[in-house]
Amino acid sequence: MSTASVHEFTADLTVRRRDTPADGVVVLELGYPDDTELPRWQPGAHIDLILGDELTRQYSLCGNPRDLTTWRIGVLLDPASRGGSQSVHAKLHEGSVVRVRGPRNHFAFVDSPRYRFIAGGIGITPIMTMVEAAALAGADWSLLYGGRNRGSMAFADELAERHGDRVTVWPQDESGLLDLDSLLNEPAEDTVVYCCGPEALLSAVEDRCAHWPDGSLHIERFAAKAPDAEQNAAALERFEVVCQRSGITLEVDDGDSILELVEAAGVPITTSCYEGICGSCKARVLEGVPDHRDSVLKAPDKEAGDMILCVSRSRTPRLVLDL
Repeated sequence: MSTASVHEFTADLTVRRRDTPADGVVVLELGYPDDTELPRWQPGAHIDLILGDELTRQYSLCGNPRDLTTWRIGVLLDPASRGGSQSVHAKLHEGSVVRVRGPRNHFAFVDSPRYRFIAGGIGITPIMTMVEAAALAGADWSLLYGGRNRGSMAFADELAERHGDRVTVWPQDESGLLDLDSLLNEPAEDTVVYCCGPEALLSAVEDRCAHWPDGSLHIERFAAKAPDAEQNAAALERFEVVCQRSGITLEVDDGDSILELVEAAGVPITTSCYEGICGSCKARVLEGVPDHRDSVLKAPDKEAGDMILCVSRSRTPRLVLDL
């Protein structure tokens, strides 16, 4: 990983507007008071809100990528909040200042003649920017948007009004579970599927897209996927990590986090979620075989030698990292 990622854009931005478009959801528009331009971003990108010394959370950008003065995010108040969404809802109001880092994108929007978008709950936030991009590109697309009930589904009316019958709003209390079978039963030619939402939805979509061509499905998780015990059985309990550019060698024992050891050694690296879902602590492996346990990297990234340090392990006694 280049040191540039350690020094990515970080700024104190002002909450210029706060709305509550659905039950338990707040939407914040962030920017500079004088409309200074922010870094460009593409659909699928997210930013970090640095809410405290040890409290950083990632939220997808759901505004207009062409508006360079405003970053918009939607935040669901999680009943099981570990402090992030609770802090946003309780403390960030119009005029509040919050430290922001990013943007970063591990859910990139790819060119295609046809798209099938699937969103569950607050998973609509990255999907809605892709919907707008597909519409602007003149692509064939549809959106299936599910939620507990209409009152919990942010942006549902806005999307339906803008795009008509291309958008299917599917409240569970009215219609039951999403009808994924009819949408995904047969692979569609030159079609990509984008999905974001709770784990149950993502797993169901993965199952139904298992027979689609490689690269058809793109998903983003808001929580770490449960580790595959069989797949991770080859990981070693103890191994050595060499940070080549820093000239530091670390001994990693069972239960240690590579990322935390790297941080403690003073090696510059960006950190955020510590759960393998944001991609902040990505590093390039120069030697050795990592045991991937993240929910971010795709097969090409792994083949290129990328590794997420916070949750992953090693299958070889020695890992050499470009750090």
